[in-house]
Amino acid sequence: MARDNPQDERLFALAEVRDMTPLRDAAGAIVQFPYLERMLMESLDSIRLYQSRRPARQRLFWNRVMLYIWPTLDLAPEELLEIMRKLWPATEGLGLERIVANVRLQQPGTDEPRDRMLHFSNPGGRELTLRVSPPIETPIAALSAYRQKVVQWRQRGFVYPYELIEMLTPSIEGIRSHIPPGEFAEYDLDENNQLVRVSRPYGKNKAGLVVGTIRNYTKTYPDGMLRVILLGDPSHGMGSIAEPESRRVIEAVNLAERLQVPIEWFPLSAGAKISMDSGTENMDWVARALLRIIQFTQAGGEINIVVNGINVGGQPYWNSGSTMLMHTRGILIMTPNGAMVLTGKQSLDYSGGVSAEDNYGIGGYERVMGPNGQAQYFAPDLSMACQILMRHYDHCYVVPGERFPRRVPTSDPVTRDIRDFPHYSSRPDESDIHYIGDLFSEEKNPGRKHSFDMRTVMQSLIDADHQPLERWSGMRDAETVIVWDAHIGGYPVALLGIESHLVPRYGFVPGDGPEQWTAGTLFPMSSKKAARAINSASGNRPLVVAANLSGFDGSPESMRNFELEYGAEIGRAVANFKGPIIVCVISRFHGGSFVVFSKALNENVEIVAVEGSFASVIGGIPAAAVVFTRDVETRMKADPRVKALQEQIKQAQGIQKATLQSQLNEVTATVRAEKISEVASEFDNIHSVERARRVGSIDHVIPPAEVRPFLVKAIERGIERELQRQNGSSRS
Repeated sequence: MARDNPQDERLFALAEVRDMTPLRDAAGAIVQFPYLERMLMESLDSIRLYQSRRPARQRLFWNRVMLYIWPTLDLAPEELLEIMRKLWPATEGLGLERIVANVRLQQPGTDEPRDRMLHFSNPGGRELTLRVSPPIETPIAALSAYRQKVVQWRQRGFVYPYELIEMLTPSIEGIRSHIPPGEFAEYDLDENNQLVRVSRPYGKNKAGLVVGTIRNYTKTYPDGMLRVILLGDPSHGMGSIAEPESRRVIEAVNLAERLQVPIEWFPLSAGAKISMDSGTENMDWVARALLRIIQFTQAGGEINIVVNGINVGGQPYWNSGSTMLMHTRGILIMTPNGAMVLTGKQSLDYSGGVSAEDNYGIGGYERVMGPNGQAQYFAPDLSMACQILMRHYDHCYVVPGERFPRRVPTSDPVTRDIRDFPHYSSRPDESDIHYIGDLFSEEKNPGRKHSFDMRTVMQSLIDADHQPLERWSGMRDAETVIVWDAHIGGYPVALLGIESHLVPRYGFVPGDGPEQWTAGTLFPMSSKKAARAINSASGNRPLVVAANLSGFDGSPESMRNFELEYGAEIGRAVANFKGPIIVCVISRFHGGSFVVFSKALNENVEIVAVEGSFASVIGGIPAAAVVFTRDVETRMKADPRVKALQEQIKQAQGIQKATLQSQLNEVTATVRAEKISEVASEFDNIHSVERARRVGSIDHVIPPAEVRPFLVKAIERGIERELQRQNGSSRS
């Protein structure tokens, strides 16, 4: 108990570690320190036992474990951090602030070990970080007023905004974290209601919204990735919205527009303020902020949102205006603690409305925001949400004054032949395709009619040392479109793929719709997903489309669910796209899908097809079965097998005639199928990609070995062309 603050009561567990013999795996990596783990677990058990004897509301927070490690350590602190990351879940519910280890570290290249203190902590309650310092001999200070707020809100299950800032901005020196080093500068309104930089201790904000700028430093951006940041503060009326908060949102958007940087928002809000001294004017202020958000996003501004708590009323409108509309670029990440509701469960119940068992059932990710595609990413906790945000910036961040995200080094050769890439699939109908090269083999995939796994094809195209980030992975009924942020030849791109095997449907299936999502087909929700993906990349990074498209689904169900509207949205997104678009025809390219990705819509579209692909108004089989029925009928009637049976029927009588008629029906069906296939083959041979290139619908036809090298060169050409256009317009 602190002498000068009796309310500052904490637990300290101290233990000695006398053996640091590691266990290693077959590769030699350290996987366990048995004695260290045993002493740590005993320390945690002692805290857990003490806490269990106190009422839940009186359990202590900001506790500490202090370990004295006797043996000299000949390892990097990062190796110990990885072990601690595995052990940290055991601290759940103990109110632990940090684990401090006093160690002697063997310095590389010297004989003298040095005393160090390793501080393992989780600012924000989620992200485990390591700080290395010389020995600290000053007494531990009592909790300040700010730290008391942090503890108070952590006890209630909330993350205090300044604690989140600490997690997002680890120190450049001495800190090891999944989040790159960064710095924060706080802003607030002056007497003229203008945002100005302020220098004050954390926790002195006067509104339910903390505003500032944040900059993180990475290898690609050593000068830093600057953003404007907004954080909801539960200590001010649970982040309720009135004029002070709305003014700060408006001025934050103005600041981001001046700096030409994205906005990063961690909202927590109980909605428009409800009180005895203010009313509808609060709603007007919410609307003014919404207007400014819409203006900013329509002008190409980016707002990225992480929902890690309950958002009510006005805040969800701000979130949707920032990330859910067809034109928006920003991303929306949700955690299990996040929900967006227009009216909370209790209010709905009291008013006689329809609610769910809790607010998460009304607007959580799992049941609502993920399946309907309004949330783009799910993160299991706040730490992972921040890591997803940083990965998003790895693909999409543009420094003010530059046109594209920066190219990054890659060890994956540009000239790599994708034919040698393994094709992974558990589907029986894809059993003959073991490598990507088999897709282009006339022997193993005649007529390019074999189904295949598009994600494997996309994986073969991108850089092997940069993992992709998939958007809208949980969007229901949109599974036939795959949206990745990825790197090709080191260039950040938006990569769009069309799934090329049957995808099962979930839930109720209407009788007037397809039983399964068919390969290479665009359905209403997948069309919407594709249009949003194209819009989000416009003006930012190149778009690459891995195309195996047979067209749009025309079933009554799809037409009823806005197939025409969302299909047209793809066309509009392509027509309005700013930057290079490269469409690579892997297998087939037919129908309306050809229209919405056509070169005629946008001069920046470059279409390349792999040799042996097909491009036409309609596929050969549908053309033969529907359009060229007279030709099929003529060929069928002229077939010797049909003619012979017809002659025999003329001569036969009675039972023999009936038997021959039955044989004729069977032969006719067989011959008709053969003739349809024959006409289809002729149609496909005529309407090859070579013909499409001759008439100007396609730019290039390339061999399979050249797919990845060609894409990299096409991206380079598109970027150079865009930069020349930009420089020309700036000079004029």
